[in-house]
Amino acid sequence: MRRGRNNSGIIGWVIAAVVIAAFGFMGFSPLFEKDDPKVTVSQQGYWNFRDPIHVNVEDASGLKSFKATLTTPHDEWVVVDQNTPSKVTKQTFDILPPNGVRRVESASVVLKIEATDNSLWGLFMGNTYKKEFTLVIDQHQPSLSIVSNSYKIQKGGSAIVVFKAEDANLESLKIRTNFGKTFIAQPFIKKGYYASLVAWPVQEASFSATVVARDKAGNEAKSAIPFRLKDHAYKVSNIELSDQFLEGKIAELANTYEQTAGVDDRLQQFRIINEKVRSDNEKIIHDITSKVSQTLIPDFRPAPFYPLVNGQKVADFGDHRIYSYKGKENLSNAYHMGLDLASIHMGPIIASNGGKVVFARPNGIYGNLPIIDHGFGLYTLYGHCSELNVQEGDSVAAGQQIAKTGLSGYAMGDHLHFGILVQGIEVRPEEWMDSKWIADNITSVIDTAKVFINQR
Repeated sequence: MRRGRNNSGIIGWVIAAVVIAAFGFMGFSPLFEKDDPKVTVSQQGYWNFRDPIHVNVEDASGLKSFKATLTTPHDEWVVVDQNTPSKVTKQTFDILPPNGVRRVESASVVLKIEATDNSLWGLFMGNTYKKEFTLVIDQHQPSLSIVSNSYKIQKGGSAIVVFKAEDANLESLKIRTNFGKTFIAQPFIKKGYYASLVAWPVQEASFSATVVARDKAGNEAKSAIPFRLKDHAYKVSNIELSDQFLEGKIAELANTYEQTAGVDDRLQQFRIINEKVRSDNEKIIHDITSKVSQTLIPDFRPAPFYPLVNGQKVADFGDHRIYSYKGKENLSNAYHMGLDLASIHMGPIIASNGGKVVFARPNGIYGNLPIIDHGFGLYTLYGHCSELNVQEGDSVAAGQQIAKTGLSGYAMGDHLHFGILVQGIEVRPEEWMDSKWIADNITSVIDTAKVFINQR
């Protein structure tokens, strides 16, 4: 009798252990994961009832089934119904209108999503995600028209466009170019009107720009800006590196930049400084100068820029510099993206137009560098300064001294590297130093637009 009771106790313990182990396995095994599938829907709130809605589903155990249904007060359509279990942990489904249906009478539709995973949790039924999304149907394009624009744009130069864009559900306004840059327009004069400066980079062989208005439903309106293109041949300089330069300026700079740490070869140091350090420094500049305010701008009338009294040009903007050394050609190359001006030693640098100082500290090859935001996406920078008279956050007035010329950074003689940027793109300073160019290409366009807008 005792032996029987002992055996029963042992069996009970074994059963208990098995049950505990089973629950432990279920609690920690991926086969019994308890999380619902994660679902994201590309369209929120609005839909043009034309472009696909992308539904992304993620689940560690894979997807057992997916169903999407569109409903209105009078109709219901199952647009996706998949019941083939898959071990794939990420899947995308495109929701399209039902076949043959391109318009609905209802002002909105309800998108119902149901997704079940392959988990064995819930008595082997899996975890299920269910949600409904109400989407307002908007099948109308935004209203878009060009009001005024510069007649031409020169390679390396700037231009302006003013346009009208209206839509009850307007989401974004952009100016797309053929080279990947997107310019952001700013509200202009009064509601419904916008304006932007644009720029044609020196390195790009061609230029085109198109205004694109997009609403929340995904409808787009496009209007190409009718610029006349004017090519410009920029200087190409073949420069022979000297040992004096490599052992002097390059050795000096290599001791200060982290990118050249541990590199002893002078030519390699030069390449790193001319390419990697330059690229890092320019990224900082481009990021800072790409910002555009979205406050309404009533007007824009910059004075010509004359940053250095009696300054003489010592290097051109857009100069493509190709370097060689003792018969080794094309060791490195770079574009000179500013205008070098020189006058007297430590000459005073003047802000020709008011603005806000957005950067004022050393920046690699540019040395001590103040950057001023003049509004409307227009920025100026002043490289190689020996002394800065402003700090970040300062507001400067036209005619105020902001710095002194110098030798800081990658400079061989006391001078000012003067740069102008439009939304992060370097442009020809000579244009913005010319009162006639500003009048013909910027302010006259604004005046034409103002007459049109004020008549409306």
